[in-house]
Amino acid sequence: MQPSQRSSPGARPTDPMLGRVIAGRYRLEARAGEGGMGVVYRARHVLIDRVVALKLIRPDLRGETHLRAWMLREARAANRVDHAHIIDIHDIGETEEGELYLVMEYLVGTSLSSELARGPMLLSRGVDILEQMCAALARAHDLGVVHRDLKSDNILLLNRGGRKDFVKILDFGLAHLAMDPRLAPKGAVFGTPEYMSPEQARGEEAIPQSDLYSLGVLFFEMLTGQLPFRSDDRDALLEMQRTAPSPKPRSIKSDVSPASELIVLKLLEKDRRKRYQDGHHLHEDLKALQRSLPSTLWDVNTGDHAPPPPPPPQSAGVIEWASRAALFGRMVSRAYPGSNAPTEVQNAVALTWDLASRATKLEGEVTSHTRRLEALEKRGRALRAEIGRKVEELAQQESRALREVAHEQAEATQLREQIVTADKAAQKAHTEAEASQKQGASNIAQLREVFERSGFARATLESTREQLADREKRAQARESQATDLRKQIEELRSQLSRYAEALEEDLAQGREKVAARTREGIKYENSFGEVSLLLLNHLKGKSEARDLMQDLLANMHGSQHAPPAPPSSKSIVDPGD
Repeated sequence: MQPSQRSSPGARPTDPMLGRVIAGRYRLEARAGEGGMGVVYRARHVLIDRVVALKLIRPDLRGETHLRAWMLREARAANRVDHAHIIDIHDIGETEEGELYLVMEYLVGTSLSSELARGPMLLSRGVDILEQMCAALARAHDLGVVHRDLKSDNILLLNRGGRKDFVKILDFGLAHLAMDPRLAPKGAVFGTPEYMSPEQARGEEAIPQSDLYSLGVLFFEMLTGQLPFRSDDRDALLEMQRTAPSPKPRSIKSDVSPASELIVLKLLEKDRRKRYQDGHHLHEDLKALQRSLPSTLWDVNTGDHAPPPPPPPQSAGVIEWASRAALFGRMVSRAYPGSNAPTEVQNAVALTWDLASRATKLEGEVTSHTRRLEALEKRGRALRAEIGRKVEELAQQESRALREVAHEQAEATQLREQIVTADKAAQKAHTEAEASQKQGASNIAQLREVFERSGFARATLESTREQLADREKRAQARESQATDLRKQIEELRSQLSRYAEALEEDLAQGREKVAARTREGIKYENSFGEVSLLLLNHLKGKSEARDLMQDLLANMHGSQHAPPAPPSSKSIVDPGD
């Protein structure tokens, strides 16, 4: 039996969604949080004991169809990336009322914003957190996904596998798949102003460097304990993001290391061409910074760290129904020793056994279908991860090749400038030599010096031209290498896209089978609740069964999977009354 949803006087009203079953299989147990677009609940599969987080579009925004499209992209984006530091999406669909929902892994942790509220972090800790975020974003960018709304509230820190501060990036609700058309109106500004890149503040499309700018804001905040730009006025804050140069972290906190300050300032460049051009380059610099830091034991639990909440309690599921059917049978036998119970009561007891048997069988079928779905999802994750790793490896090579191209091109630009200077010097030296020869200079040594200068100037010019040709050749080779790598990356991305579409179709069919059987299970659950109510009302006055009644009520009130009774069940009183 579900606990009553009534609130005590003066208490905050209980969410009316609690207890509701979404898509015929996910019962909402507790409200976990609320984001810009959706409300997140802790939920549990009705027939298999699987705890998940389920997001629904906020009640006041359900009419906004573009938000539904964004939530669809959230699932597609996160699933396509499939990275350890990005939240897993298990399921996606629409309720019977047409509301979009996402089913995600249930996580227990602390938001980065909560940690930052304590003040600046030790450098080793901040770099560790940023390095994990960077690795996840590099993979996302390789696969054409831009988060667009990175902020401290969207970063969750977990204790996982004995490792503290295991990062999970949440809410790809504003993520943009590069191959999709824009769903937002042209020039619209979406995101969180405190973490928004200059180009986003101008209403332009977000790009990978936009996420890197947001990482710069987060790193600045981790190092100094405050944001680089602050204002209570949204428009003023957006203008700061567009035009105001970033303050130096050491102007706020003098012990910030120079190396970390250089990384922050490069990330916060207003001109995106001056930022890191990809996450791989940033990741290399972060790893180098990590290696340069002394080992520091910073992840020691202190007294003011609240322990994480315990995981949701587990329960035995519909197997409890058989136990209750047995208790009902024993109570009826005690109340009617000569097997002379009313026919209605006998039929009710028989029905409890029948429903328990059917539900147990149905639970087995659902579990079997779910295991097949999980196996399919596991194979899908493995293939996505394999393709993702291949793309990441190629993208790292591409990143280095493009940096080498940029270096060679910069060197070539300097050589061209030197050629212009050398050419002018050679022409001048040649003119001086010809003039000296025409004048018939009597000083042979002076004449020789003039011609030597002319020859040296021309040799310098030719040498510089050879260096330029070599630089241009090397740049062309690196550019060709980068182009070839990009073709391989695009081919793998197309392969991933094709596979994802085929997998989603197979998963949709499997989920529908599970949904159909679970809806049948809900009917059994309601019937079991009704027949239980009938028996409870009939037996509550039988003193012979009082102790068994108490055992039954304690069992029903303590269960997470108790069948919901109709509203009239609130009238049930203790049999001792």
